[in-house]
Amino acid sequence: MLRRHCTDEPSGLRLGRLLHRLTQDDPGVQESALAELELATQLVCAGVRLSFLPESRARTADLECHLGHERFFVEVTAMVGSAVQRRIPCRGIDEAGEEREEERRGVILTDRVLARVRQKAKQLVDYCDPVVLQVSVPHADLSGGLNGRREETWLDVKTLSGAVTVLLTKLPHLSAVLLALWDVEPLPSKAGTRLVNVEVVERPRHQRAVPRVRVLVRNPRADAPLTERQVEVLREIL
Repeated sequence: MLRRHCTDEPSGLRLGRLLHRLTQDDPGVQESALAELELATQLVCAGVRLSFLPESRARTADLECHLGHERFFVEVTAMVGSAVQRRIPCRGIDEAGEEREEERRGVILTDRVLARVRQKAKQLVDYCDPVVLQVSVPHADLSGGLNGRREETWLDVKTLSGAVTVLLTKLPHLSAVLLALWDVEPLPSKAGTRLVNVEVVERPRHQRAVPRVRVLVRNPRADAPLTERQVEVLREIL
């Protein structure tokens, strides 16, 4: 389907490389390619005309998207940890405290998502059109290629959304962040407040073919904010 819709030569070359990467043994390479192909497919199904931007030494986004006369860009990144798990201390959490290990992993995941957004934002500073960054987290415990039962990660989605919002206010060239969290366990919300720039969709645990949680966080201080039409497409993807 992507080959039918993306007929230009750079897209064809990029698609070939992405499909080849799905056969690699490196889980990071596999998940990165899969995340890009999945999001491109969803955008096409939502009515977006897109092309894959050519890979080069210059840091660019992955997808150029068109909705009528509107244009926006998308960068896709997947977070996959090392096959050797390492215990990383959580800032502000006392090891002797009452926090459960599942919650601590959620705090670690939040910190790492924020770090990835900061890192990827550096390569997107030159765009004048709206830019969306998708961060895909295939395995919430970031256990890389480990086999067997994965450790459960309890995530405060509202806290993560708020932290991303605060970070985005310092990155005005980013229009929004789209999060795909595949196997987290969302914690019940402790507050009734809701951020107007945040859209959250949670699915039951048994629906393993889709992310457990998807989050769209729009930048309230974006230099190039998403149009209402672009926001509706991203909501449809959620």
